Amino acid sequence: MTSFSARLASLCGALACAGLALAQPAPTYPALPSETPAEYTPPNAGFNYVKRTVMIPMRDGTKLNTIIIVPKGAHDAPILLTRTPYDAASLVNHADSSDLETILTGYDNAADVIAGEGYIRVVQDVRGKYGSEGDYVMNRPLHGPLNPTPVDHSTDTWDTIEWLTKNVPETNGRVGIIGISYDGFLPLMALVNPHPALKVAVPMNPMVDGWTGDDWFHNGAFRQINMSYILEQVVTRANTAKWPVTNYDDYDMYMRAGSAGALGRERGLEQSGFWNKVVAHPAYDDFWRLQAVDKILARQDVTVPTLLVHSLWDAEDIYGAIAVWKAIKPHDAHGLVFLSLGPWSHGGAIGDGSTLGSLKFGSDTALYWRQQVLKPFLARYLKGDASVPAIPTVTAFETGTNTWRNLAAWPSGCNAGCAIEPAVLRLAAGRKAVLGGAADAKGYDEYVSDPAKPVPFRQRPIPPYGYDETKGQTWPRWLVDDQREASGRTDVATFTSDVLTAPVKISGEPVAHLVASTSGTDADWVVKLIDVYPDQVGSQPAMGGYQLMIAGDILRGRYRTSLATPKPLAPNKPLDYRFGLPTANHVFLPGHRIMVQVQSSWFPLYDRNPQTFVPNIFFAQPEDYKKATQRIYHSSWIELPLVRAAR
Repeated sequence: MTSFSARLASLCGALACAGLALAQPAPTYPALPSETPAEYTPPNAGFNYVKRTVMIPMRDGTKLNTIIIVPKGAHDAPILLTRTPYDAASLVNHADSSDLETILTGYDNAADVIAGEGYIRVVQDVRGKYGSEGDYVMNRPLHGPLNPTPVDHSTDTWDTIEWLTKNVPETNGRVGIIGISYDGFLPLMALVNPHPALKVAVPMNPMVDGWTGDDWFHNGAFRQINMSYILEQVVTRANTAKWPVTNYDDYDMYMRAGSAGALGRERGLEQSGFWNKVVAHPAYDDFWRLQAVDKILARQDVTVPTLLVHSLWDAEDIYGAIAVWKAIKPHDAHGLVFLSLGPWSHGGAIGDGSTLGSLKFGSDTALYWRQQVLKPFLARYLKGDASVPAIPTVTAFETGTNTWRNLAAWPSGCNAGCAIEPAVLRLAAGRKAVLGGAADAKGYDEYVSDPAKPVPFRQRPIPPYGYDETKGQTWPRWLVDDQREASGRTDVATFTSDVLTAPVKISGEPVAHLVASTSGTDADWVVKLIDVYPDQVGSQPAMGGYQLMIAGDILRGRYRTSLATPKPLAPNKPLDYRFGLPTANHVFLPGHRIMVQVQSSWFPLYDRNPQTFVPNIFFAQPEDYKKATQRIYHSSWIELPLVRAAR
């Protein structure tokens, strides 16, 4: 028998051996070489362009990621710049192609004009996004009360142009800036104290006033459909965070959440500085007023030729281009400001403009615009080719007749022989829309608005906000949806004219003059001006009876008397509400009818009004949402900018 001490010694020896074994180095194996090179340099000897990526320093030391694309053999060439928060690389992401026009087929690129005319293309990430350094701020305000730093989009554009003109040897030192939406807002910022080398600005569908009529609110009603955009755009540098899709139908998702504020908390949006600003500023206070680009530019001299581009059915920024036109054209002493209006959705001028939804225009309107308006505009002012005739001050597509009009002013129905006269379209008894006639101060039509069953802004199911039509996401063209779904609801007041025996042409901004009451203490008012097609359309049977919205918008009732200071509404008292609808350039043809629809929700495009006055609707509680009886008095009317023969 082994003694205890002997066994203990043996155990200790074993442990020591184990320790020695543990201390031995791990066995080595042959390395398997990586198949990924440390750095890949694509061969481009046969390409018809040269692409360079540089980091351009700003005055505060921040460097901005910039892609420069130079046509092979270019010299003394102008530069066409786009600044973007949407990933510069993705706008020129077809690196497998040797053809310049092919790599410019992404968003923001009028590829046929840019490539065909030999422009040096430059695309830059704004500070704080994707490859650029610095901090991102949504629509970064100009230096001032909302931005104490010395840098903004105006200074960043200046510094970028300064660097480009000194460091791109192929350029002639002339620079233009072009962009759509947010990228259209940035050319407007470039017009604030512009660099001397800036010779052209083309703001297309620009974001201008986020509260009055562009991305975040319309007349105080919150565009909650954009909450997914806010999350994805703001909470990460490269948009890697994605909005969770919890319902096939967005209508169900927003109804389940309750208020926009509750949905924001559910999705973690309070981590976003911009979201917190939106929630804290539901009224039109200095936070919004001081950022309104039309008001900023109204104080600037016009020194840079500027082509404002407006889409008549823009689901994103239908307010901005026209607002800037009205602000700066009166100060245009040298004829440098131009306007184009086309029958497009948001950004549609760079795509196929032959159709929009069910509408057919008989030609590619976008191609026409690029070749007959954008191309000569850039050639004359960016290339400095004085032999190219100046484009008309206004090029406006007239819907209904599907005709381009070259005009000397806007609004204007024609250049000679006509005039615009305000005309009254009354919302009369019998659900009639009547041109002219006497007002009925006592009569009214009424409906019950129930926040538990808000009126959808388009036919359900409503796919998540987005642009991929291959997945059924048809958001960009919803403004041309058939409005029959709404006109058949009992919570929509519908007024229809008799069949027209002569054309009715409008050019400009219709204005809603509602006289309405609510049994609640707050209410939303949606007004839609609609062209009703004949019951049968032989050339296109599917358009029989189609209800095409020509202009429509919303007003949150609490801002009836003051945009900055909300006030409860007096229950059951007729009150006046006046607000403009988006610009139109349309002919209601003989055989058609004119319709006006009035409703009190447009969901989930806009958040629901609880119809009970609360200090901040973002924080409305379930018990605040109540039914209300809404009355539309027959003294209500729509002011139409009617084009008549000159007297």
